[in-house]
Amino acid sequence: MIKNYFKIAFRNIRKNKAFAGINIFGLTIGLTCCLLIGLYIQHELNYDNFQLNGKRIARVIMEYKFDGGSESKKGNFTSSSVAPVFKQTFPEISEAVRMASYPILVQYNNKLINEKNFMFADGGFFNMFSFDLLKGDKATALDGPKKVVLTQSTAKRYFGDADPVGKTLQVGSDSSLYQVTGLMKDCPSNSQIKFDLLASFSSLNPDKEKTYWNANYTTFLLLKNEHSFAPLQQKIAPFMQKEMAGQGATVNFTLEPFNRIHLYSQFDGFEPNSSITYIHILEVVVLMILAIACFTYVNLSTARSMERAREVGVRKVIGAGKKQLFWQFMGESVLFCIIATILSIVAAALLMPVFNQLTDKHLQVNTLASPSFILACTGLIVVVSLLAGSYPALILSNFQPVKVLKGSFKNSGSGQWVRKSLIVFQFSISVVLVVATVIIQKQLNYIQNKKLGYSRDHVMVLPMEKRMFNDLPYIKEQLKANKNVLSVSLCNNTPVNIGSGYNMRSATMPENQQIAVTANNVDEEFIKTTGLQLIAGRDFTRQDVKDVMNDDLEKNVFHFILNEAAARELGWTPEQAIGKRMFLDASRPGFVTGVIKNFHFESLHTAIKPLVLFPQNRGGTLLVKLSGHNIAETVTALQSKWKTIVPYRPFEYHFLDDDFNRLYRSENRLGKVLNIFAGMAIALACLGLLGLSAYAAKQRTKEIGVRKILGAGVGNIAVALSFNFVKLVFVAIVIAMPVAWWLMKVWLQDFAYHTGVSWVVFALAGLAAISVAAVTIGIQAIKTALVNPIKSLRTE
Repeated sequence: MIKNYFKIAFRNIRKNKAFAGINIFGLTIGLTCCLLIGLYIQHELNYDNFQLNGKRIARVIMEYKFDGGSESKKGNFTSSSVAPVFKQTFPEISEAVRMASYPILVQYNNKLINEKNFMFADGGFFNMFSFDLLKGDKATALDGPKKVVLTQSTAKRYFGDADPVGKTLQVGSDSSLYQVTGLMKDCPSNSQIKFDLLASFSSLNPDKEKTYWNANYTTFLLLKNEHSFAPLQQKIAPFMQKEMAGQGATVNFTLEPFNRIHLYSQFDGFEPNSSITYIHILEVVVLMILAIACFTYVNLSTARSMERAREVGVRKVIGAGKKQLFWQFMGESVLFCIIATILSIVAAALLMPVFNQLTDKHLQVNTLASPSFILACTGLIVVVSLLAGSYPALILSNFQPVKVLKGSFKNSGSGQWVRKSLIVFQFSISVVLVVATVIIQKQLNYIQNKKLGYSRDHVMVLPMEKRMFNDLPYIKEQLKANKNVLSVSLCNNTPVNIGSGYNMRSATMPENQQIAVTANNVDEEFIKTTGLQLIAGRDFTRQDVKDVMNDDLEKNVFHFILNEAAARELGWTPEQAIGKRMFLDASRPGFVTGVIKNFHFESLHTAIKPLVLFPQNRGGTLLVKLSGHNIAETVTALQSKWKTIVPYRPFEYHFLDDDFNRLYRSENRLGKVLNIFAGMAIALACLGLLGLSAYAAKQRTKEIGVRKILGAGVGNIAVALSFNFVKLVFVAIVIAMPVAWWLMKVWLQDFAYHTGVSWVVFALAGLAAISVAAVTIGIQAIKTALVNPIKSLRTE
């Protein structure tokens, strides 16, 4: 019986190639979107699932506030003392690991590479995390200074196919010799901890720091069981109160479950986090597109119901029952879904590279052949078949054979509300997606075009190292010899993202009253290079930098430039602040020499906070401001010059714009995905509308013939056929607008600075939906209106 169902289904596909092609095309588009987004969601939800101890690992979050300060600061940083102190103090902890990651120079023979994924970790790393060694002993691989473990791809870069264990690499600006003690597989793409080289944390000499300050590291704790989070958390606060008693500040630590960092934490890991909110948005988009694809199938199937009516009548007369007919038409639905699923899997495999580039992920094509994916596809076929096929099957199996065969059958209006509701629902979804896409793009444009308070155009970012500091004046002089280089500045952080935490107080405030502040050490050309606006006082001079270079630290005299928020926090106007004595930490007394206009030194998700700039001849970044003329030639010339003046470091650069765009990577990714899938939703909705308009045209064939005989023109008939459908789209717009407005209001609240939700966006989205619908309906209406009226009346 089942074989006969599929045989009949194949015959119908061959007989009605256009109908079958449109139906399969619609389902294929919907399922391809579903598969690609589903793979992306699966990848994100399975982040770090390979970590066997994931439920027992906690990341330590530091929160501190100075006595008298207005607010506390919080972040995923700790000092090097937290791990050993906590492990010794709290029995709930079985292992504690400190980690740090930053670019570092590595040399082997004549090969010099700036390794950007170089990480340091304590010896207990392999006990805590599930990264198995292919060679080496995990108990001793990181148990002493100057030891390093390589991933397979890194080992191949340096040593080819030779065994790397036991060999040495020169690491850092001082060319320290590190012994290779282990080899491991490359880190999985769905891991928040990724590295190419993993060195022992003891190489950093961390034990000399006996303080909870100098918080430059990330600390992970392995608890004895996953139920120890709450008991341990309750013990930490009272312990830290004792530790910080009389120190003029409150420091506390909270535990963050490792498995929730990637999607739920406000603090990035060793790579930028994603967001569970964006995952939920994509899940809704998947369901919407799947629903539109199913409803498109329903509308196209019901559009052909009159063509299938005589077939149903004949089958019923010769003995076919409702049940048999129902499963025959369900068999057709299953066949359509199987064909569409196979095509969508092929399409997903072909589109995978493009989708990976779009989402900045590394999804693998072989995932499409995994047992779990095949099982999911089978379930998808069943679900889509039931959703798309059950209603048409019920309609067709309920036709009355007597009326059909007598020729008096005319499909009743009892099911019209269902079909019209589907059109309204499809276009409501499409309009919501279009509005969301437009507003997200509008916010991204707002971010790109907002006056940030600094200039990021044509600013090159070059990494620094210790050996360059003594030669810095010469290096700057040589770079500025190029006519297209306007200025060169040394700083610790670029103006795009400054995160170093300090404390400050004015000379009139008690010593135990401190204000948390962000600070950045810079040189005398920083403001000029970055385009910051000085609104009071003066800029730094070369002498200001020299004043803090004394070997006797007590002779150092600091000069500070505050932003407006910092001056206000200390109780001064910009003009009042000039010349005032203040302290940046206890070790940096000095005077305010200038005040700059507030600028966005963090993402627009965060309100502008107090900031202090102070001079120093040390920093990790060199900023080179270019004129913008002949940039390619200028970069080539600077590269050639660099090889001469800094032969011990590769010429690696990026532009300040890259740092800025990296802050909004998740938003840009979401915007790109919605751009594509909103277009897909509109296309699928139009296919459904095409089906319903075709159905209506067939219902009104006789009416159209009579109208033409009585003199009605093609335009009049097209308008008459289109009017009711345009009304449905208008109803969809009315339903969609408040939903879209609310969703976008909620999304924009995540930004401290954002664009408005203008009525113009909704008007344009509505106009676009009506225009697309009108064109779709108009094509079908004109085609019907052009039919010879004699043929129309004969058909009836």
